[in-house]
Amino acid sequence: MSTQYIDEMSGVSTTGHEWDGIRELNNPLPRWWVITFYVTIAWAIGYTIAYPAWPMLSSATRGVLGFSSRNDVKNEMAAAEAAKAKYVAAIKSKSVSEIAGDDALREFAVSAGGAAFRVNCVQCHGSGAQGSKGFPNLNDDDWLWGGKMEQIQQTITHGIRFTADGDTRQSEMPAFADVLQPEQIAQVSAFVPSLSGAVKDKSLSEPGAKVFAENCAVCHGENAKGNREFGAPDLTDAIWLYGSGEAAIASQVRAPKSGVMPAWIDRLGEIKVKELAVYVHSLGGGE
Repeated sequence: MSTQYIDEMSGVSTTGHEWDGIRELNNPLPRWWVITFYVTIAWAIGYTIAYPAWPMLSSATRGVLGFSSRNDVKNEMAAAEAAKAKYVAAIKSKSVSEIAGDDALREFAVSAGGAAFRVNCVQCHGSGAQGSKGFPNLNDDDWLWGGKMEQIQQTITHGIRFTADGDTRQSEMPAFADVLQPEQIAQVSAFVPSLSGAVKDKSLSEPGAKVFAENCAVCHGENAKGNREFGAPDLTDAIWLYGSGEAAIASQVRAPKSGVMPAWIDRLGEIKVKELAVYVHSLGGGE
C-alpha cells in the first residue's frame, strides 16, 4: 500500500513510491519536454503515413509519397553506369597499349581492374598480388610467358593449361624420375642452386652440370635463363615457385607440379580482361 507524503524541504507531495527510505517527488514534467514528446509522436505518425513503414504479409505499406529506397539505388546505379559508359566504350575499341597511353583511360582501367582482381584473383595470387607457394607473385619481374601488357592479356584471356584452344599457355616439365637415376637427380638438384649463387662451392655441384646440359638446357637454355616459348622459368634469379633448396628442387625434378589458371574471357568478357591486364601491369612487375 502506497502512502503520499508532503516533502518537508520542497513542500511537494510524493508519488507514494518508496525505496529504501527514499521517496519519489511528484514533480510535473517540464512543459517543453511534454511538448517535444507530443511533437515526436505526431512526427512518427506522419512519417508512417508518408513513407513505407508498416510491414505486411508480403510487402509493406507504400506511403503516400511513393518513396522507395530500392528505386533510389537503381537510379544511382544507372547514373553511375551512364557516367562510365564512355570509358567502357573506349576500352572496348582500344588495345591495352592504347589504353595505357591515355592517362584518364588508364586510371579508369586500373581502378576497374583492381576491383575485378579483388573479386576473382586474390584467392590464388593474394590480396596484394604477392602470390604464395605454387601461385606466382605478380609484383616481381619474373614472367614465364612475358610481362608486357599484351602478353598478360593473353594469359588472362586463354588461361594456363586450362583449355585446348591454340592460344592457351601450355607447358609441362617431364617427370625425370622416369628418365634419370636417383643419383643424377641428386646431382642436378645440387647444381641448380649454384646458378643463382645459392651454393658458393661449385665443385660440389659440378657433376650435375653435365646432367643439366643433357636433359634440362633444351627448355631452360644453356645459360639457364629460361625460355618463354615453353614457359620454362629462369633458374638464375633465385625466384622459386615451388620452393628453393635441393630437396624442393629434387622433388620438382622427380615429379613436377604444374599449376592451372582458368581462361577468364568467357566469365569476365573482353573489357574486364583488358582492365585486369592494365591493372596487373601497373603493379610494378610488368615489363
